[in-house]
Amino acid sequence: MSEAALQVLASGVGEFLPPDPNGFREHVRANKQRGLVSKVMTEREAVARFVNDGDYVAYDCNMGRRGPTALLREIMRQRKHDLWMAAKFTANDVNLMVAAGCVSRVDVGWMEVGRPVREAIEKGTVKLIEWTNGALAYRLLAGAMGLPFLPLRYVGGTDVFNGSGAKLVKDPYTGENICLVPALNPDVGMIHAYQCDIYGNARVYGPGVAPLEVAMSAKKLIVTTEEIIDTEEIRRDPHKTMIPYYMVDAVVEMPFGCYPGSMPGIYRSDTEHMVELGRSMREGRVEEYLEKYVHSVESHQDMLEKRVGARKLIQLRQEEKLREGYV
Repeated sequence: MSEAALQVLASGVGEFLPPDPNGFREHVRANKQRGLVSKVMTEREAVARFVNDGDYVAYDCNMGRRGPTALLREIMRQRKHDLWMAAKFTANDVNLMVAAGCVSRVDVGWMEVGRPVREAIEKGTVKLIEWTNGALAYRLLAGAMGLPFLPLRYVGGTDVFNGSGAKLVKDPYTGENICLVPALNPDVGMIHAYQCDIYGNARVYGPGVAPLEVAMSAKKLIVTTEEIIDTEEIRRDPHKTMIPYYMVDAVVEMPFGCYPGSMPGIYRSDTEHMVELGRSMREGRVEEYLEKYVHSVESHQDMLEKRVGARKLIQLRQEEKLREGYV
């Protein structure tokens, strides 16, 4: 069988950051802390230090389930802008960030395009680039592996391909057509964990989209956590650690950090809050929502105390079934 040459047969027109695996390796070598030093800080400090205007931001899960929602609110509170976000199975997260004026580009795996995003597209202030959840996960995996791209056996030949930055090539081994997606190394990755120690060893339980891929591929990683636990406890059960400390740049203790979403096994989502949010989106009153839950409070804890209350938080914990083996 003669060797086939690698030929680019078709290319999508979507914008993407050029892969730079060598640059990412140099960044990790120069900037990641390998010593056991405390990385604990407030959400205000973490966002101020590690999220810059124009950054590419990726995170795991969404506002409904184990997403870093409190950290997103802090980004909105600090009025960061011109961010490029990876929307992997998201709903109101990106809509709120767009409404707050923080986002100009979105890589879409799957997302609910609400009124704020539709209006921003019409005004030309936001651009959507089409991918799929799987393609974005592959891109993050390629970034984590230090590769410029990865092949996958779908996307090619679809409308999504045309809007993406993928390429269709002739596989030099089989001679068949195969799709390639470019590596992605976000400027900032964000993960909400169940538990973490002061150094960044984090425990993430249950289903996710791509938590480890986000952590490994990000230039800067902020871990928010329901609780900070002693390092000796981490060492007693090392198999529970998904994200090791040397990938992490900041640790922020944020109980109810997913609110109004759920932290499975810890607390359920606040249905009434979700209804309020959805109504504000549909009725064009999202600015009122942002003022109430973001801009008129100083922090996540301040928001919980002033806008939610201890009684509701206790109720959310009590009504979520604790699942053995989570914590």
